[in-house]
Amino acid sequence: MKKFTLIFLVVIAIFSQSCKNKTNQKSNEMTENIFLKPYGTVYEVPLFDSIKIEYYKPAFKEGIKQQKAEIEAIVNNSEAPNFQNTVEAFEKSGRLLERVGSVFFNLLESNTNDEMQALAVEISPEVTGASDEVYMNDKLFAKIKTVHDNFDSTKFTTEQKALLKKIYNTFVRGGANLNAENKTKLKEINKTLSLLSLKFGDNVLAESNNYKLVIDKKTDLAGLPESFVSAAAEEATAAGLKDKWVFTVQKPSLIPFLTYAENRTLREQIFKAYTTRGNHNDSLDNKENVKQIVNLSLEKAKLLGFKTFADYSLEETMAKTPTKVNELVNNIMKRSSQKAKEELKTLQKLAASEGAKFKIEAWDWWYYTEKLRKKKYNLSEEDLKPYFKLENVRNGMFDVAHKLYGLNFKQNKEIPVMDKEAIAFEVSDSNNKVISILYMDFFPRPTKRSGAWMVEYRRQSRDEKGNNIIPIISLTTNFTKPSGDLPSLLTFEEVTTMFHEFGHCLHGMLSNCTYNRISSTEVPRDFVEMPSQIMENWASEPEVLKSFAKHYKTNLTIPDALIEKMQKTSTFNNGFTVTEFVAAAALDMKWYSITEPFNGNVNEFETKTMTEIGLIPEIVVRYRSTYYSHIFEGGYSAGYYSYLWTAVLDADAFAAFKETSLFDKKTANSLRTNILSKGGTDEVENMWLKFRGREPKVDFYLKRMGFE
Repeated sequence: MKKFTLIFLVVIAIFSQSCKNKTNQKSNEMTENIFLKPYGTVYEVPLFDSIKIEYYKPAFKEGIKQQKAEIEAIVNNSEAPNFQNTVEAFEKSGRLLERVGSVFFNLLESNTNDEMQALAVEISPEVTGASDEVYMNDKLFAKIKTVHDNFDSTKFTTEQKALLKKIYNTFVRGGANLNAENKTKLKEINKTLSLLSLKFGDNVLAESNNYKLVIDKKTDLAGLPESFVSAAAEEATAAGLKDKWVFTVQKPSLIPFLTYAENRTLREQIFKAYTTRGNHNDSLDNKENVKQIVNLSLEKAKLLGFKTFADYSLEETMAKTPTKVNELVNNIMKRSSQKAKEELKTLQKLAASEGAKFKIEAWDWWYYTEKLRKKKYNLSEEDLKPYFKLENVRNGMFDVAHKLYGLNFKQNKEIPVMDKEAIAFEVSDSNNKVISILYMDFFPRPTKRSGAWMVEYRRQSRDEKGNNIIPIISLTTNFTKPSGDLPSLLTFEEVTTMFHEFGHCLHGMLSNCTYNRISSTEVPRDFVEMPSQIMENWASEPEVLKSFAKHYKTNLTIPDALIEKMQKTSTFNNGFTVTEFVAAAALDMKWYSITEPFNGNVNEFETKTMTEIGLIPEIVVRYRSTYYSHIFEGGYSAGYYSYLWTAVLDADAFAAFKETSLFDKKTANSLRTNILSKGGTDEVENMWLKFRGREPKVDFYLKRMGFE
C-alpha cells in the first residue's frame, strides 16, 4: 500500500511537472507568436522575415476566440442598440483575425509551399465557419436590424449611412434571415466552397509548375530573340538541364514563344499545354471542382431567394442584373468578333503569301500578328522592349502619380519584405507625410500564382481617436527576370499591366475614410477596376513615354518615330484581344446563370457557350473553365464582365483629362476627392456624377478600341 502510494505520488509529480512544462511551452509559444502582439516594426508592417508556419494556426484560433468575445459583448450589452454600441462596435470586431488572415492568404498566393497549402485546407473551413457564426447570429442581427429600421439618417454622415447599409446587407446576404435548417445548409455550402476554391487554385499552380518545354536543338530556337533564349537557358540551368533551353506556360515565357518561334509544332505543343491545364483526367483535373463549385453556388443563391448565383452576385453592383451584363457583353462581342474575322482573313492571306499550306490555328495567331505588325507598321515588340526597362517604367509611373496627386516614393530597405526580390517604398504626400507603404514583387517563382494583382495587408482607416492608420499595399506581377547582364525588359502589354495594378494601389493608398469595412477598394466589383484601368491611359501618352522610355544601353529617349508607330497600332489586333476577353466574360456569366444543378460535360458546356456567342475556333477563350481562377478561386464569380463595364467608365473618365490637359490639377483633384479617396462611403453612381457631372457614355470606349 505504501509502495503504491509512493508510485502514485511520483506519477502525480511527474504529470504535474509535465502539465506545467506544456503550459509554459504553450505560454511561451503564444508570447513569441508575432501575430499576437504589435509587430514593433516601422509603420507596424508585418514581420515577414520572422514568420514561422506554426504561428498561423494558434493566431487564427485566437482571432476567432477574440471575435466571438467581441460579438458576445455587443449582444449582451443591456443598453438599447444604437449606431455606436452596435454598428461601430461590430465594425471594430475581428481585427486580429483580419490581421493574420491578410498575411496568410496573401502569402498563400504569392509565396506558398506545401505546408501552407495543407494548413489552408485545414484552417479555411474554420475561418469560413467563424464568419458564418457571426453573420447568422440571430441576437446580433436583431440588434443591427433595430438600428437599421429606426435609423434617423439626418443625424449621421454619408459615411455612417454607408457603413450601416453595408453591414445590414452583408448580414442579409450572409443568411441572417434564414431558418435554422437553412442556416446549417448554408454553413456547410460555404465551408465546402472554400475548400473547393483552394483545391482549384492549387491544381492550376501545380500543373503550371509541372509543365516544361525542353529544347535541346538550337534549330528549334529559330525566330526567338536572343534575350529570350538566354532566359530559357538560365531556366534550364536552374532545372539541372545542361546545354538545353526550358520554356514554361508562365506568360513571360509563353507569349514570346508563341509570338516568335518559327517551329509551328512546338508552338502548338506549348499552347495546348497552357489551354488544357486542369483538364487531363488526372489528380490535378479541375472539371469535377468546376461542377461542384457552380452547383453549390446555385444552391446557395436559391437558399437566399435568388433564381441564379449571377442574380445574387450582381445585386450590389452597378449592373444590378444579368440582363444588363449580357446586353453589354453581346453588344461588344458583335463588334469585336466582326473585327477579329477581318483580322483572321488578313493573317491567313499573309501566311499564304509566305507559302503556308495550312489554315491559321489558335497557336498561329500571335506569330502571324507579330509578322503583320512588322510588315504593316515596321514595328515589333522587340523594337520597343529595350526602352522599357522595368525600373524606368516604375519610376515613370511614380512620376505620373507625383504630377497628378503630389505623391513621392522612397525605397526603405529596413522594411521587412515577403520575398528577397520584393522591395518596399514609403509613399508620402506633398507635405512629406507618409500615407502608405507600397511593396513591389515583380518576378515569377514556383511559389507564386501566375498573373498580376494588388492586395492589401492593411486597409486605411482611423482609430477611436481619429488618428489615421496608413494602408499597407502590395503590387505583384510575373515579369521576366533580369538575365546575365540583361535587365528586366517589358513588353508594352506588361507596361500597361504595371500601370493597371498601380491604379488599384492608388485607390488603396489615397483612401481617406474612417471605417475599415468601407475604405479603399471596398466598392462594387464593376467599379473597382475603373481606378486601375484609367491609369493605363497615361502609359501610352507621348509625354509620359518620353519621361521613362529610355534605351537600357544608351539611355536615349524613345524616338518620336517609334511613338508614332505605337499610336498607329493602338487599335491593331483589338478584334482578337477584346473577343478573347469578352468570350471569358460570357463563359463566366453562363456558368453562374444555370438554374438547375449541372451534371453534364464541362468541356461540352464550354464549347456550346462559345458557339452560341459566335467565337471563331481560331481564338480560344482567354480563360478556359479548368484554369479560370478569377471565377472559381479569385472572387470574380459572375463578375469578370466588370473589366469591360469599367473600361467604358475609364475611357469616359480619361476623356475629362484629354478635354483639359494630361495632368490637369483640377481634374486630378476631382478624381481623387470624389472617387479615389472615398472607398465605399457613398453610392458609386453619386461619386461618378460628382466627378463627371453626367452619366457615363460608351462612345469613348468604342472610339478607343476602333469599333465605331
